[in-house]
Amino acid sequence: MTLHLGRLCAGSCWQAARGGRGAMCAWPGRCSAGRICRPPGSAGTEQCRGLGHGRTAGGASRLGTGLTTALAGLAGLAGLAAAAFGHVQRAEMVPKSSGARSSSSGKPEEEDELARRCSCFMALPVTDLRELRGRPSDMKTKMELLILETQAQVCQALAQVDGGARFSVDRWERKEGGGGISCVLQDGHVFEKAGVSVSVVHGNLSEEAAKQMRSRGKILKTKDGKLPFSAMGVSSVIHPKNPHAPTIHFNYRYFEVEEADGNKLWWFGGGCDLTPTYLNQEDAVHFHRTLKEACDQHGPDLYPKFKKWCDDYFFIVHRGERRGIGGIFFDDLDSPSKEEVFRFVQSCAQAVVPSYIPLVKKHCDDSFTPQEKLWQQLRRGRYVEFNLVYDRGTKFGLFTPGSRIESILMSLPLTARWEYMHSPPENSKEAEILEVLRHPRDWVH
Repeated sequence: MTLHLGRLCAGSCWQAARGGRGAMCAWPGRCSAGRICRPPGSAGTEQCRGLGHGRTAGGASRLGTGLTTALAGLAGLAGLAAAAFGHVQRAEMVPKSSGARSSSSGKPEEEDELARRCSCFMALPVTDLRELRGRPSDMKTKMELLILETQAQVCQALAQVDGGARFSVDRWERKEGGGGISCVLQDGHVFEKAGVSVSVVHGNLSEEAAKQMRSRGKILKTKDGKLPFSAMGVSSVIHPKNPHAPTIHFNYRYFEVEEADGNKLWWFGGGCDLTPTYLNQEDAVHFHRTLKEACDQHGPDLYPKFKKWCDDYFFIVHRGERRGIGGIFFDDLDSPSKEEVFRFVQSCAQAVVPSYIPLVKKHCDDSFTPQEKLWQQLRRGRYVEFNLVYDRGTKFGLFTPGSRIESILMSLPLTARWEYMHSPPENSKEAEILEVLRHPRDWVH
């Protein structure tokens, strides 16, 4: 069956601060046992020495950006994750009883903790719980729990803002290994379309993917021509109805390849960027400052480096303009250690809701003219152009046999428009945003 989430109740992990639309209140994130639902690894206090994307802690050469982004799909992981699977299931909400077991039932304490965590998710993890319990310290376990928690927290926040939101939750399986959970809201009160998708897939890299890696000088030790991989991530694009409320995209992912001798290559990637229809200086500063604060916890050089990377990546070459006002974007992060990079990604994921939800609350009830709605439709056309023409992950998914098109194109808005030779008047609000898209600004200094 398809799960629909209406006005989310004030219990379990769905309990949210019910502040007005003018300000975002703190997300308490409590699960059925009353404990705070913290992302895995959040208790760590070790100081980071700084993040990079050079050589791994084990000395292995890092892999280039092309394959990572291509395998990401949907500007994240949905393209590959949706590719080449034929079976789709409808997700059931995690039974609340799964998080209500006590130690008196004979279950170890760590099993109770995992059950409580899972009771907060939109659906059960893709990986079997017995396998997750068997490798609690493995990065694949930590990352899968983080992306599921991120998905649940973002969906909860969106539903609270929308007021009448109904999320459909689809659980799908990939015959080659793994699967995912797609949560999509369409035609709500505030949001025209909002999708938050989780993918956890594994198998062997295709020959095409291996060729891409070799073309960049990578020497990989295959066994019988096979190269096992695991990939997982959360990806989201949110399109509000009001032209004064901006669109947001984010994705965070982890990739791991195992060579024939058992050596594992790994890296993280992701980012978060904002696409407003009209420029609001205060909104831009808030969004970028929130991301900068998340980055600064792990090194003062990260935000400026990843901000520039974002501006360069989301560039519509044939238009000579960026898709939006940027944010952060990174790939191939594999140093100084797995745990340190994971904590950085965790900080970035936790910054999504506070960076974006206040902006939607601020503008979702703004009045707007037919001309402003038309401009929103035209800007959405640019969004579509970038995703279909330039985004490497989307293109990879579209050209993969057996791909699930619905998941790959989840990022596209319900409506968009293309007018021949449209040009906004000089010194207009429409011309103002174009100037910023053509010449990115430093929003936090």
